Amino acid sequence: MHVFVTGASGWIGSHTVDDLLAAGHTVTGLARSDSSADALAAKGAQVLRGDLEDLGALRGGASDAEGVVHLANKHDWSDPAATNAAERAAVETLGDALTGTGRPFVVASGIAGISSVVGALATEQDPTPFVGPDSMRGGSEARALDFVAEGVRAVAARFSPTTHGAGDHGFVAALTAAALRTGVSGYVGDGTNRWAAVHVTDAARLVRLALEQAPAGTRVHAVAEAGIATRDIATAIGDALGLPVTSVDPADADAHFGFIGAFFGMELAASSDETRAAFDWQPTGPTLLEDIAAGAYAHVRAA
Repeated sequence: MHVFVTGASGWIGSHTVDDLLAAGHTVTGLARSDSSADALAAKGAQVLRGDLEDLGALRGGASDAEGVVHLANKHDWSDPAATNAAERAAVETLGDALTGTGRPFVVASGIAGISSVVGALATEQDPTPFVGPDSMRGGSEARALDFVAEGVRAVAARFSPTTHGAGDHGFVAALTAAALRTGVSGYVGDGTNRWAAVHVTDAARLVRLALEQAPAGTRVHAVAEAGIATRDIATAIGDALGLPVTSVDPADADAHFGFIGAFFGMELAASSDETRAAFDWQPTGPTLLEDIAAGAYAHVRAA
């Protein structure tokens, strides 16, 4: 299959490209910089220059492909409205290009917010509460699944709040930077709220399996560990850095952690039982706490 991948040089995207190529697929990756283009070409992928807001490039890439994996996101925490708007426009453009083809369209989504709404482990059967252009990620998961009725094999790939591994610059990297900056590894409140986690190579493999096999309208959960107490995450970071571990009052979370404070106090736990059974997906990578202890975040410097 020839696959168009947005976010192809990003954290999850670069590993997904590796997995797709290893499985015998051909890949065109969207690249906005020379360094990203060079990295993709070195792997043997084709390159389409453009970015998430270049809707013409998105339309062309999707039209020329036999399947689309949409992993790009602006992640501009200083301007969430612009991030959400760009995400929604991208999903609508890609979906429109695939309308009536029956081709697969895997769209990145997240666990965040679902478990808080349902009051339990989020499952693949739980619909996203984020619908409409003004909601988180511009309501992109729900909007993508709308295209099922338009003849697109749309699939939502929900990622754990930490998709970890050596070199990760995501949420746990931000927590590590906050610990270095403040001199303590903190958790919010009593630290009993939980985060789901998955190693990036396991997540990438699941994206490929969903592209190849998932029926239209499927939600897959890239979750290897259903829920790790945030206090345990903070303790692992503290042990790795040689720093004390302490509770941070919820009212002080934003000041202490920065943007990540709004997420670190949330319950972000989820099950992947249905995903594992449907696709014979068995995570094999190290756990989050193993990765932290092994130095996966040694590259992080104080923010």
